[in-house]
Amino acid sequence: MKVLLVGESWVINSTHIKGFDQFTETKYGEGGKWLIQALEIGKFEVDYMPCHIAANEFPTTLEQMQKYDVIIFSDIGSNTLLLTEDVFGRGKKMPNRLQLVKEFVENGGGFAMMGGYMTFQGIDGKAKYAHTAIAEILPIRMMESDDRFEAPEGVYPTIVDESHPVLDGVSKEWPHFLGYNMLFELDPKYVIAKCNDHIFMAGRDYGEGRTFAFASDISPHWGSPEFLQWESYNTLFSNIAKWLCKKI
Repeated sequence: MKVLLVGESWVINSTHIKGFDQFTETKYGEGGKWLIQALEIGKFEVDYMPCHIAANEFPTTLEQMQKYDVIIFSDIGSNTLLLTEDVFGRGKKMPNRLQLVKEFVENGGGFAMMGGYMTFQGIDGKAKYAHTAIAEILPIRMMESDDRFEAPEGVYPTIVDESHPVLDGVSKEWPHFLGYNMLFELDPKYVIAKCNDHIFMAGRDYGEGRTFAFASDISPHWGSPEFLQWESYNTLFSNIAKWLCKKI
Protein backbone atom coordinates (compact mmCIF):
# COMPACT_ATOMS: atom_id res chain seq x y z
CA MET A 1 0.00 0.00 0.00
CA LYS A 2 1.38 3.37 -1.01
CA VAL A 3 0.62 6.88 0.27
CA LEU A 4 1.50 10.30 -1.15
CA LEU A 5 1.76 12.93 1.59
CA VAL A 6 1.66 16.47 0.22
CA GLY A 7 2.50 19.64 2.18
CA GLU A 8 3.75 20.02 5.76
CA SER A 9 6.69 22.31 4.98
CA TRP A 10 7.51 25.98 5.38
CA VAL A 11 10.19 28.63 5.01
CA ILE A 12 10.65 31.35 7.64
CA ASN A 13 12.45 34.53 6.54
CA SER A 14 13.12 36.84 9.48
CA THR A 15 14.83 40.23 9.75
CA HIS A 16 17.09 41.02 12.70
CA ILE A 17 17.36 44.76 13.34
CA LYS A 18 20.24 45.95 15.53
CA GLY A 19 20.12 49.72 15.58
CA PHE A 20 21.41 51.03 12.25
CA ASP A 21 22.23 47.52 11.00
CA GLN A 22 20.08 44.60 10.01
CA PHE A 23 20.41 41.15 8.51
CA THR A 24 18.04 38.41 7.39
CA GLU A 25 17.84 34.78 8.41
CA THR A 26 16.05 32.01 6.51
CA LYS A 27 14.96 28.68 7.98
CA TYR A 28 13.30 25.69 6.31
CA GLY A 29 11.12 23.29 8.29
CA GLU A 30 9.01 20.16 7.82
CA GLY A 31 6.22 18.80 10.01
CA GLY A 32 5.37 15.46 8.46
CA LYS A 33 7.67 13.15 10.40
CA TRP A 34 5.07 12.02 12.95
CA LEU A 35 2.50 11.09 10.30
CA ILE A 36 5.11 9.45 8.07
CA GLN A 37 6.31 7.34 10.99
CA ALA A 38 2.74 6.31 11.84
CA LEU A 39 2.07 5.23 8.26
CA GLU A 40 5.34 3.33 7.95
CA ILE A 41 4.62 1.47 11.19
CA GLY A 42 1.28 0.59 9.60
CA LYS A 43 3.20 -1.03 6.68
CA PHE A 44 2.58 1.78 4.20
CA GLU A 45 5.18 3.00 1.73
CA VAL A 46 5.20 6.80 1.89
CA ASP A 47 6.29 9.32 -0.73
CA TYR A 48 6.58 12.82 0.69
CA MET A 49 6.22 16.04 -1.34
CA PRO A 50 6.92 19.24 0.61
CA CYS A 51 4.99 22.30 -0.55
CA HIS A 52 7.73 23.75 -2.74
CA ILE A 53 8.27 20.40 -4.49
CA ALA A 54 4.56 19.67 -4.92
CA ALA A 55 4.06 23.00 -6.67
CA ASN A 56 5.51 21.55 -9.89
CA GLU A 57 5.97 17.83 -9.18
CA PHE A 58 2.50 16.84 -7.93
CA PRO A 59 0.94 14.52 -10.55
CA THR A 60 -0.71 16.09 -13.58
CA THR A 61 -2.37 12.91 -14.88
CA LEU A 62 -4.77 10.39 -13.37
CA GLU A 63 -2.34 7.61 -14.31
CA GLN A 64 0.42 9.21 -12.21
CA MET A 65 -1.93 9.51 -9.23
CA GLN A 66 -3.02 5.91 -9.52
CA LYS A 67 0.44 4.75 -8.45
CA TYR A 68 -0.87 5.57 -4.97
CA ASP A 69 -3.62 4.05 -2.87
CA VAL A 70 -4.05 7.21 -0.78
CA ILE A 71 -3.26 10.91 -1.26
CA ILE A 72 -3.08 13.16 1.82
CA PHE A 73 -3.06 16.97 1.81
CA SER A 74 -1.76 18.57 5.00
CA ASP A 75 -1.10 22.31 5.36
CA ILE A 76 -0.82 23.10 1.67
CA GLY A 77 -3.04 25.74 0.05
CA SER A 78 -5.01 25.22 -3.14
CA ASN A 79 -3.05 27.90 -5.02
CA THR A 80 0.15 25.84 -4.75
CA LEU A 81 -1.56 23.02 -6.63
CA LEU A 82 -3.47 25.18 -9.11
CA LEU A 83 -0.85 27.77 -10.06
CA THR A 84 2.12 25.89 -11.48
CA GLU A 85 4.99 27.76 -13.11
CA ASP A 86 3.47 26.96 -16.50
CA VAL A 87 0.11 28.46 -15.52
CA PHE A 88 1.16 31.46 -13.43
CA GLY A 89 4.53 32.22 -14.99
CA ARG A 90 3.98 31.26 -18.64
CA GLY A 91 0.21 31.56 -19.11
CA LYS A 92 -0.15 27.96 -20.33
CA LYS A 93 -3.19 25.74 -19.97
CA MET A 94 -2.56 22.81 -17.61
CA PRO A 95 -4.73 20.10 -16.04
CA ASN A 96 -6.63 21.11 -12.91
CA ARG A 97 -4.89 18.84 -10.41
CA LEU A 98 -7.64 19.22 -7.81
CA GLN A 99 -10.16 18.00 -10.36
CA LEU A 100 -7.84 15.06 -11.03
CA VAL A 101 -7.87 14.21 -7.31
CA LYS A 102 -11.66 14.03 -7.51
CA GLU A 103 -11.38 11.65 -10.47
CA PHE A 104 -8.76 9.64 -8.56
CA VAL A 105 -11.28 9.12 -5.75
CA GLU A 106 -14.15 8.39 -8.12
CA ASN A 107 -12.01 5.62 -9.59
CA GLY A 108 -11.29 3.99 -6.24
CA GLY A 109 -8.53 6.07 -4.59
CA GLY A 110 -8.47 7.34 -1.02
CA PHE A 111 -8.06 11.01 -0.16
CA ALA A 112 -7.62 12.75 3.20
CA MET A 113 -7.27 16.37 4.22
CA MET A 114 -5.59 17.12 7.55
CA GLY A 115 -6.17 20.42 9.31
CA GLY A 116 -3.86 23.41 9.57
CA TYR A 117 -3.37 27.04 8.67
CA MET A 118 -3.26 26.18 4.93
CA THR A 119 -5.91 23.49 4.57
CA PHE A 120 -9.70 23.65 4.25
CA GLN A 121 -10.08 27.48 4.19
CA GLY A 122 -7.26 28.27 6.61
CA ILE A 123 -5.86 31.52 7.94
CA ASP A 124 -7.55 34.57 6.37
CA GLY A 125 -9.33 32.11 4.05
CA LYS A 126 -6.08 31.75 2.07
CA ALA A 127 -6.13 27.97 1.64
CA LYS A 128 -9.23 28.48 -0.56
CA TYR A 129 -10.54 24.94 -0.99
CA ALA A 130 -14.23 25.84 -0.56
CA HIS A 131 -14.91 26.33 -4.27
CA THR A 132 -12.66 23.61 -5.65
CA ALA A 133 -13.30 20.01 -6.67
CA ILE A 134 -11.89 18.97 -3.27
CA ALA A 135 -14.92 20.53 -1.55
CA GLU A 136 -17.19 18.27 -3.63
CA ILE A 137 -15.62 15.05 -2.36
CA LEU A 138 -14.91 15.77 1.32
CA PRO A 139 -17.28 14.44 4.03
CA ILE A 140 -17.80 17.92 5.54
CA ARG A 141 -18.89 21.43 4.60
CA MET A 142 -16.37 24.27 4.76
CA MET A 143 -16.71 27.93 5.64
CA GLU A 144 -15.87 30.52 3.01
CA SER A 145 -13.69 32.65 5.30
CA ASP A 146 -11.01 32.19 7.94
CA ASP A 147 -12.05 28.92 9.59
CA ARG A 148 -9.56 28.69 12.48
CA PHE A 149 -10.75 27.95 16.00
CA GLU A 150 -7.83 28.83 18.27
CA ALA A 151 -7.94 27.17 21.69
CA PRO A 152 -4.83 27.99 23.73
CA GLU A 153 -6.64 26.55 26.77
CA GLY A 154 -6.91 23.17 25.01
CA VAL A 155 -9.96 21.37 23.60
CA TYR A 156 -10.89 17.69 23.50
CA PRO A 157 -12.72 15.80 20.73
CA THR A 158 -15.92 13.92 21.54
CA ILE A 159 -16.41 10.59 19.79
CA VAL A 160 -19.75 10.27 18.01
CA ASP A 161 -19.36 6.91 16.24
CA GLU A 162 -17.47 4.61 18.61
CA SER A 163 -17.88 1.66 16.23
CA HIS A 164 -16.06 3.28 13.30
CA PRO A 165 -13.11 1.16 12.10
CA VAL A 166 -10.60 4.04 12.37
CA LEU A 167 -11.06 3.92 16.15
CA ASP A 168 -10.21 0.24 16.46
CA GLY A 169 -7.49 -0.04 19.11
CA VAL A 170 -7.52 3.72 19.78
CA SER A 171 -7.67 4.87 23.39
CA LYS A 172 -10.90 6.46 24.58
CA GLU A 173 -8.81 9.04 26.47
CA TRP A 174 -7.78 11.65 23.92
CA PRO A 175 -5.15 14.35 24.52
CA HIS A 176 -5.97 18.01 24.03
CA PHE A 177 -5.58 20.07 20.85
CA LEU A 178 -4.74 23.77 20.64
CA GLY A 179 -7.11 24.52 17.78
CA TYR A 180 -8.67 23.22 14.59
CA ASN A 181 -10.43 24.22 11.37
CA MET A 182 -14.16 24.78 11.87
CA LEU A 183 -15.91 22.16 9.72
CA PHE A 184 -19.63 21.53 9.46
CA GLU A 185 -21.87 18.52 9.04
CA LEU A 186 -22.62 17.35 5.52
CA ASP A 187 -24.42 14.17 6.53
CA PRO A 188 -24.71 12.79 10.09
CA LYS A 189 -23.71 9.31 8.93
CA TYR A 190 -20.23 10.62 7.97
CA VAL A 191 -19.45 12.03 11.43
CA ILE A 192 -16.93 10.19 13.62
CA ALA A 193 -15.99 12.87 16.17
CA LYS A 194 -16.88 16.45 17.06
CA CYS A 195 -15.24 19.31 18.93
CA ASN A 196 -17.68 21.85 20.34
CA ASP A 197 -20.34 22.02 17.61
CA HIS A 198 -17.87 21.41 14.79
CA ILE A 199 -16.88 18.24 12.95
CA PHE A 200 -13.51 16.94 14.10
CA MET A 201 -13.31 13.68 12.09
CA ALA A 202 -15.51 12.44 9.26
CA GLY A 203 -15.30 9.90 6.46
CA ARG A 204 -17.41 8.97 3.45
CA ASP A 205 -17.57 6.81 0.37
CA TYR A 206 -17.36 8.82 -2.85
CA GLY A 207 -17.68 7.04 -6.19
CA GLU A 208 -15.53 3.92 -5.91
CA GLY A 209 -13.23 5.54 -3.34
CA ARG A 210 -13.28 7.16 0.08
CA THR A 211 -12.42 10.52 1.64
CA PHE A 212 -11.57 11.61 5.17
CA ALA A 213 -11.34 14.92 7.04
CA PHE A 214 -9.31 15.50 10.22
CA ALA A 215 -9.86 19.02 11.50
CA SER A 216 -6.65 19.63 13.47
CA ASP A 217 -2.90 19.45 12.89
CA ILE A 218 -1.02 16.18 12.67
CA SER A 219 2.00 18.19 13.92
CA PRO A 220 2.59 21.39 15.97
CA HIS A 221 1.15 23.81 16.82
CA TRP A 222 -2.48 22.66 17.04
CA GLY A 223 -1.20 19.14 17.53
CA SER A 224 -0.05 19.39 21.15
CA PRO A 225 3.07 17.58 22.42
CA GLU A 226 0.70 15.28 24.31
CA PHE A 227 -1.05 14.39 21.05
CA LEU A 228 2.18 13.76 19.16
CA GLN A 229 3.37 11.49 21.99
CA TRP A 230 -0.04 9.85 22.46
CA GLU A 231 0.03 6.06 22.63
CA SER A 232 -2.70 5.87 19.96
CA TYR A 233 -1.27 8.38 17.45
CA ASN A 234 0.29 5.72 15.21
CA THR A 235 -2.75 3.44 15.43
CA LEU A 236 -5.21 6.20 14.58
CA PHE A 237 -3.48 7.42 11.43
CA SER A 238 -2.58 3.92 10.29
CA ASN A 239 -6.26 3.01 10.68
CA ILE A 240 -7.35 6.08 8.70
CA ALA A 241 -5.07 5.11 5.79
CA LYS A 242 -6.25 1.48 5.92
CA TRP A 243 -9.87 2.59 5.95
CA LEU A 244 -9.25 4.82 2.93
CA CYS A 245 -7.77 1.74 1.16
CA LYS A 246 -10.82 -0.34 2.19
CA LYS A 247 -8.55 -2.67 4.17
CA ILE A 248 -10.65 -2.24 7.33
